[in-house]
Amino acid sequence: MTVVCVLQPSYLPWLGYFDQIARSDVFVFYDDVQFDKHGWRNRNRIKSANGIHWLTVPILHKGRGLQSIDSVEISNKSRWQDKHLRSIGQAYAGAPYRDEVCALLRSCLMRDWTLLAELDIALVRAVCGYVGLDRDFVRSSTLGITGEPSERLLRICRHFGASRYISGNAAKDYLNLGLFAKEGIAVEWQDYVHPEYPQLHGSFESHLSVVDLLMSVGPKSMDVISRAG
Repeated sequence: MTVVCVLQPSYLPWLGYFDQIARSDVFVFYDDVQFDKHGWRNRNRIKSANGIHWLTVPILHKGRGLQSIDSVEISNKSRWQDKHLRSIGQAYAGAPYRDEVCALLRSCLMRDWTLLAELDIALVRAVCGYVGLDRDFVRSSTLGITGEPSERLLRICRHFGASRYISGNAAKDYLNLGLFAKEGIAVEWQDYVHPEYPQLHGSFESHLSVVDLLMSVGPKSMDVISRAG
């Protein structure tokens, strides 16, 4: 029995992203679908003493029209990596795992990146390695599978011999469950309940970047993520 999950690459994503990875056998980065300008592909949130702080990776978009995620290029005119690392380091100055998490992020961020998807995927895989989450990772752009949204997701599942497909609740608006039922593939909705954990700077804020959890719990972060899923 193979469980498949398909999600767009995201920048230092929230806890629910890693819950879906943990539930899967094969995790597919859905990197050749349309880039959403105001989504989570190139930005996320951390918590500082002054409140919520956005980290945004600058991208090249002027005159490029609609782009697929795997074609989006990072704008490296400024040293955005330094800014992100500095913001993270300052925000979590009192966190128990600050030094090792900052070192982990630095090892990824300070490489010469051109494509956003490659950065996002490298960071997700680095976090998975840090918390001991080992899965089969695949990029959809390497599969050559096309079709309308539901049909394409079904074909991806079929490609890996999936018995179950895990999806976030947002797909309830468009996913054709009948197609999956005909193929004998069960669709499981995530329904993730966000956990609380030790957190700096006042009352608890949910749905932040995974960085926030890593800073407080470190390598045992999956214990927190999985207990809520």
